[in-house]
Amino acid sequence: MTRIIPMEDFFRNPEKSSVELSPGGNYLSWMEPWKNRMNVVVKNMVTGEIKRVTAATERSIYYYIWANDDRIIYIMDKGGDENTRLYGVNFDGSNQIEFTPYENVKCDIVDELRDDPDHILFQMNKRNPEIFDIFRLNINTGEMTQIAENPGNINSWMTDHDGKLRLATTIDGVNTGILYRKTEESEWKEIASYDFKEGASPLLFTFDNNSLFVTSNVGRDKNALFEYDLETGKEGKLLFEHPEVDVNFLMHSKKRKVITGAYYVTDKRHFHFFDEFRKKIQDFMDLNFPEYENGVTSFDKYEKKCVFYSGSDRTYGTYYYLDVEKWEYEKLFDLAPWLNENELAEVKPIKYNSRDGLTINGYLTLPKGKEHKNLPVVINPHGGPWHRDQWGFNPEIQFLVNRGYPVLQMNFRGSTGYGKKFWEASFKQWGMKMQEDITDSVNWIIEEGIADPKKIAIYGGSYGGYATLMGIVKDPDLYAAAIDYVGVSNMFTFLETIPPYWEQARKMFYEMVGDPVKDAEQFKITSPALNSEKIKTPLLVVQGANDPRVKKNESDQMVEALRKRGVEVEYMIKDNEGHGFYNEENRFDFYRAMEKFLKKYLG
Repeated sequence: MTRIIPMEDFFRNPEKSSVELSPGGNYLSWMEPWKNRMNVVVKNMVTGEIKRVTAATERSIYYYIWANDDRIIYIMDKGGDENTRLYGVNFDGSNQIEFTPYENVKCDIVDELRDDPDHILFQMNKRNPEIFDIFRLNINTGEMTQIAENPGNINSWMTDHDGKLRLATTIDGVNTGILYRKTEESEWKEIASYDFKEGASPLLFTFDNNSLFVTSNVGRDKNALFEYDLETGKEGKLLFEHPEVDVNFLMHSKKRKVITGAYYVTDKRHFHFFDEFRKKIQDFMDLNFPEYENGVTSFDKYEKKCVFYSGSDRTYGTYYYLDVEKWEYEKLFDLAPWLNENELAEVKPIKYNSRDGLTINGYLTLPKGKEHKNLPVVINPHGGPWHRDQWGFNPEIQFLVNRGYPVLQMNFRGSTGYGKKFWEASFKQWGMKMQEDITDSVNWIIEEGIADPKKIAIYGGSYGGYATLMGIVKDPDLYAAAIDYVGVSNMFTFLETIPPYWEQARKMFYEMVGDPVKDAEQFKITSPALNSEKIKTPLLVVQGANDPRVKKNESDQMVEALRKRGVEVEYMIKDNEGHGFYNEENRFDFYRAMEKFLKKYLG
């Protein structure tokens, strides 16, 4: 008999996470809980002294970086509003500074400037909430200088290996482009323009700073890695491609000035190496941990020491410290030592065909210790929708499976990584063919004999929440229960209230999702809140009050429409959360409610 693992064990904060080496390798840092919030801790690798250097109590820190050997920069928001602020602190906890104490302003790091120990470059939308300007920040004093003003069409900036701002990508309606300048004193010029459906995406300057490495799908279906000529705006040498999936990720060594490898995801993650030294490290990890996915998370600047992570579908994973010169490693931390991977379930890749002939990839996780026949099942479409599910540890999946429910995840059309045609097949198909792909997954698991047709629940977050609501609109007899987590309910109001920094892409959204004027009739059909009379499935709605992407009104109007009709709907709102629950106590409340809800309607 499988042991029922306490819900809190799946959703409590990890014991340690985000382990990093300082550039010089003398300090090891990580995040760990303090007063139920994730804070940064630093260990002196020479003396062994350990010190917590941040004191966040309202909200966990999003992420942090080592700006130099002594100084850490970290990022937080307030209440889930995603208006991220920059902070700095020394390795010993001194000189704590909030660099950007502005309301309704979003900041992000652009370049940590490893060769300039006193400064970083960051972007901020303080001047205009729709676009981001670039600033040079003195990380010791907080003094900042604007070094580039966004003319209105730039959506990302890029530096060369000397920290010089020399590249930008643009959006102009439904066209994208690349701007380039030879020096920071030169004029910007557009070197390439694309319809947004295809193009070259800059990844990295070549090490002489004269060319680029890009991922590109120009004239092809799958993204591949190329060298790119900055004078002609054209792809040059093909570095690596894969016949089945996009290749978007490139690794490099700043010390040795070489690209080291690429990785891509089919059923699982795979590497392709250009560099024997980096391949040797990967082979070492894989030899010692052959049943796991392994990857380096942090090198020191000398590449003599590194931290690597080893994880799988059945474990949160473990961090290790590797002395690359001696080829000796030691275990640092398990992220969740309270979970026993032998009690958790395997995540198995699956495939099925959509009704119009597309191959849909997905993952099926089945409970341990019981016959996999005629069971209550949870269908779990992912968010995005331009995202994809991957093989690995997911606490939600393991929690549900531990409670006896098989979980089916599917990469419906539009999911990223499968090429241009698969992505374009999702355009203006919210609630239509995208939804049919999800319904086809339900039919598949019924035909496999795994699902009890009368006990199927659907649960998803963000776009997955929208798909949950559309599922019980289009197929009200298919689902016995539904859980909508920060999901869109009204296509009109959703597009009216996008964050200001998405405004550049509005026309692109209209091509991909639909135009509220031209496609008004379709939107009326594909907006769950406008079709509430078709819903009879018991529903749990969960929402963060400060969500900037899917406003609280999306959930409010859905709940109000159903309650007017007397349909049973439970509604959970958290006032200090945004697009998903970040604080531990709120996660506990949500999953406690989920467990009770599913037990009531699925058994």
